[in-house]
Amino acid sequence: MTDRPQPLIEVHDDADALATAVAGELLNRIADAQAAGQVPHIGLTGGSIAEAVHREIARLAPESGVDWGGVVIWFGDERFVPSDSPDRNINQARAAFLEEVGAFRVHSAPAADEVASAEESAASYADAFRAEGSGDFDVLMLGVGPDGHVASLFPGHPGLDATGAITVAVHDSPKPPPDRVSLTFEALNRAQSVWFLVSGEPKSDAVRRALADDGSIAETPARGVAGKAETIWFLDRPAASLI
Repeated sequence: MTDRPQPLIEVHDDADALATAVAGELLNRIADAQAAGQVPHIGLTGGSIAEAVHREIARLAPESGVDWGGVVIWFGDERFVPSDSPDRNINQARAAFLEEVGAFRVHSAPAADEVASAEESAASYADAFRAEGSGDFDVLMLGVGPDGHVASLFPGHPGLDATGAITVAVHDSPKPPPDRVSLTFEALNRAQSVWFLVSGEPKSDAVRRALADDGSIAETPARGVAGKAETIWFLDRPAASLI
């Protein structure tokens, strides 16, 4: 990713401070985009730190001036489980903030009780991007696993090599649930701004590997994503402890 700007690193005292900072910055970015007459496209992620960010968005949203009816929401990946499963990223985000703020232009890969296979779900999600996507995310938020995975692109998995595609079906995920749908590297790298949200000491080695001068995407997939305009790593002190 030598054609992309060097990543910026923000270190916060703890996960709560990180979540508040990210939520505030996201609301500012969305409000600025809307003030300029744009329709922002935002990519969400799952996980505990993302849930903390989402709760902070709900808390801060009333004072932000954001018109949530004018924000298009996507997800970097989704778990291929039934639509009522708490494992689905969209359900976590709905419970934490989407319903409270009134966001309704929300897109996610179809669930296991809606289509027959993860491949069909991936194809449907890709169709939604072609029909309603702007091409780029204004802000794409991503988590990073202790193994360095990003979205549902895991070390050594076939999805890392997908080309000419927006989405990919993922099977035999090393973390449950085993079946998932993920955006590909090509799709993730269409984001203007990529924000990595990482909290906790167990992820510190993955952060170190992702930001190291040397290393492979096959071993640390987070190395394979960078924003066109900026990449920011939002870390708490434990996650940043090895850099």
